[in-house]
Amino acid sequence: MTIAPCFWFDGNAEEAANFYVSLFPNSRVDHVTTYPTDTPSGKRGEVMLVEFTLDGKPYQGLNGGPRFKFNEAVSLSVPCRNQAEVDRLWSALTANGGRPVQCGWLQDKYGLFWQIVPEQLQALVRHPDRDVARRAMEAMFDMVKIDIATIEAAAKA
Repeated sequence: MTIAPCFWFDGNAEEAANFYVSLFPNSRVDHVTTYPTDTPSGKRGEVMLVEFTLDGKPYQGLNGGPRFKFNEAVSLSVPCRNQAEVDRLWSALTANGGRPVQCGWLQDKYGLFWQIVPEQLQALVRHPDRDVARRAMEAMFDMVKIDIATIEAAAKA
């Protein structure tokens, strides 16, 4: 059995899937299903469902219409190895209508929320010295996009 999150889009599921797969290795669009008949959500022949893989994990994008919107209650968390990876993903996901939020969170141009989190931050927050963890966490609270060097410096202070 494979569990795949399904994201509700308003007509742009295929565009979003193509954008997402362009950002991550081991990613691809697997299948596009069109509406076999007219429905309240789409016309016959329009894209209904896009099945895609991001970094080896399955996802779905459903063109369900304008009824439901993404919100912060669900986000995709991306652990990044270094600042260059954080910067690349941050720039791509906030471009053309995306927006930064806070503490490594952002909303992309399709409305989906993401957490772009350096692995170094995760390690510092889990640090056995709870003062190190606290200083790293407190430094993060002042950030929008996470800056690894600043977090590491705060943790050592």
